[in-house]
This record gives sequence, structure tokens and C-alpha cells, in this order.
Amino acid sequence: MNIPKTNKRYKTVIIDDEILARDRLKRLLKAHTDVFEVIGEAQNGQEGQQVVDTLKPDLIFLDIEMPLLNGFEMLRRLHHLPVVIFATAYDQYAIQAFEENSIDYLLKPILPERLERSIQKLHRFEAESTAGEQHVQSIQQLLQQLQPAKAITGIPIQVGDTIRLVPLTHVTHFEADGKYVYLHTPDQNKHLVDYTLTTLDDKLPEQFVRVHKSYIVNSEFIKQFEKYFRGRYILHLNDKEGTKVTSGASFSDRVKGLFEL
Repeated sequence: MNIPKTNKRYKTVIIDDEILARDRLKRLLKAHTDVFEVIGEAQNGQEGQQVVDTLKPDLIFLDIEMPLLNGFEMLRRLHHLPVVIFATAYDQYAIQAFEENSIDYLLKPILPERLERSIQKLHRFEAESTAGEQHVQSIQQLLQQLQPAKAITGIPIQVGDTIRLVPLTHVTHFEADGKYVYLHTPDQNKHLVDYTLTTLDDKLPEQFVRVHKSYIVNSEFIKQFEKYFRGRYILHLNDKEGTKVTSGASFSDRVKGLFEL
């Protein structure tokens, strides 16, 4: 394919949780060193936010499904917003959203000829005097379009014949015990709820963190923590009984992200 020369060499950051995907993309970009200068990479959204705001690249290749922060959550937190090319295996709904907002995307596995089309698009992007502003607007529209459902603010519980709403500010943690899920409060009251932990993990605001397959903890009630073996942590909660919750080994990244370890 005959690719028009670009007038700009883009300082580039690759953000993807799969090391093989990052390595493959770096190999593809080596064929276009006149266009891309890779200055950094990150393996999750939280690390990506730090790298982008520190290095201030011209362009990022961004995966969507990543631990700690996904691609969309990361973009919402950026102070520096570069040109974004999504590198994703995302569903058709999101792909349609990208196209409607004139944002480029590469479906995994990325093919050399598809990357060349992205370079052509960058060339056209350079030629438009208002391209940068339009790109920022497109990103904002995309984030609004893909905004997740509004988080819940209270949990309904049954008390006798009435339904009471417990504010999330009064919840220390949620605990799964077999097929039942319980809400705990600072005074050590315990209430059965109708949500699964998976549903709560999707709906609760960001101060609630899943730290174990059986526990979601309100980080505002964590008084202190200590390291445990095999990458786990013991979280001490600020409630009447001084509850201790031990995190699961597979949730260590979430705990580290919570405490910025």
C-alpha cells in the first residue's frame, strides 16, 4: 500500500495488559519509525494514566479491557489527552460508537495493512487545522455514549414488613456466605441483600473495592492494613468489632491500586 508521508513523528505510548499484544504492536510500529516514536508503555489503566500525564505523548494505542482502570475510565481521569487509537477486541456496539465519533480503532490481532490505514488517517488528521479540537470532542462524546449505568447510592433491605434503604456511607463491607450476600454496618449490624457480589461490583462507586471472591470493602472504612503471605493483605476496618478482611491472592492488583503500592 502506498502510504503518504506524514509531517509529524508521533511520540507514542502503548497501553495494554497483555505483554504479547504490546510486543506485537511494537514490532509493527518499527516498520514506521518515521511516524511513531515509542517513548513508553503501560500494563494497566492506572499505570497508563501516570505514564500519559508524565510523558505527555502525542498519541496512545489504548486497550479497553484492563485491570484496575479500563481504557474508558483511564481516559476520563487524564489531564493530558493525546490522539487515541484503540487497539481492542471489543464488541460491535463499541465499534459502532468509535465510527460515529470518527475515532480510529484496531481490532486484535492487529494486521499490518490495517495499521497502514491508521497512518493514512493520521495524515488526513494533520491536514485539518481544527483536528485536535475535533478529536477531543469525539473522545468526550464517546465517553458520554459509553458511560456506564449510574451507580447505586443505597441498598434496600427488608426490616419486618417494610423496606429500608441503607445509604452506602453506612456500609463497611459486603460478604458472600454460600448463596447469600450480607451488608455490614459500622455498628456490626448484618443484613441480607438481594444483590450478588458480581452485580454489586459493577454498580457500586469506586470507593467499594472487591478484595476477595467473598468480600467487597468500603475503602473509607479501612483503618489500616498489613501485608500477608502470597501477595495478600489483611485489612482492618473501622467498625465496632474491628473486623479484619484478608484479601484474595487474585485480587492483589486491586488492593495495590487502592493503596497506590
